[in-house]
Amino acid sequence: MRIARFVRGDARPQYAFVQKDQNDGRDYLVALNGYPFSSEQVEPTGERCPLDGEGVRLLAPLLPSKVYGMAHNFRGEAGARPQLYLKPSSAVAGPDDPIVRPAFSRKIVCSPMLAVVIGRLCRNVAERDALRQVLGYSIVDDVCAADVEKTDSSWVRARSFDTSMPMGPWLQTELDPASASLSASLNGETVPEACGNTSELLRSVAQEISCVSGFSTLLPGDVIISGAPCEGVEVAPGDEIVVTVPGLGALRNVIVAQ
Repeated sequence: MRIARFVRGDARPQYAFVQKDQNDGRDYLVALNGYPFSSEQVEPTGERCPLDGEGVRLLAPLLPSKVYGMAHNFRGEAGARPQLYLKPSSAVAGPDDPIVRPAFSRKIVCSPMLAVVIGRLCRNVAERDALRQVLGYSIVDDVCAADVEKTDSSWVRARSFDTSMPMGPWLQTELDPASASLSASLNGETVPEACGNTSELLRSVAQEISCVSGFSTLLPGDVIISGAPCEGVEVAPGDEIVVTVPGLGALRNVIVAQ
């Protein structure tokens, strides 16, 4: 099942199921009457519109209360040692939104990652129970100001600036997080070093959930991003980057200068 967040024209944002019509083969948004990450049951409103309809725009599938990232979490990365960091909800951007290179940086890099969306309040979760806490998965392009990360005493500015976490195009409830392929293309060309599979993670998705929940209560809609196959693809204003995960789709963004 695919769950999206969208706007149409000047209307307020809504959540919807994304369903393929068997007659015309097009994807349609089936609007919902509430917030899928609450304890209340949501239902279709009866409103239905084509995903590619006039005035329809997909947003990031949710705005989490917090996002935990896991850097240096892929096998083969020199001196790899998983390291946690935190991103605020203000870092989240949606499909086709611009990635704004902040004025304080001259080198930003993009990294394809799997987003794991928590579906229920949980804490101190055992690894064997971790995937039961997951509502679904999405794509994240984790953006880092690489030059600032090397000079600042913390990663806060480098990884938390506005638009540093494009996410989308929707949330998919059905995916095997142990074998999801990640790839990125820059201006239409595949970047080989940015291609990998979550089977290569040093800490699996289940281990990440267990680790984070051991010190932080996770709320419905919170996100953990898995780690990237490389240290990042350097991008500049005017570049287009597309992150792809089979089964989840593709996430496209263009870089602009502040």
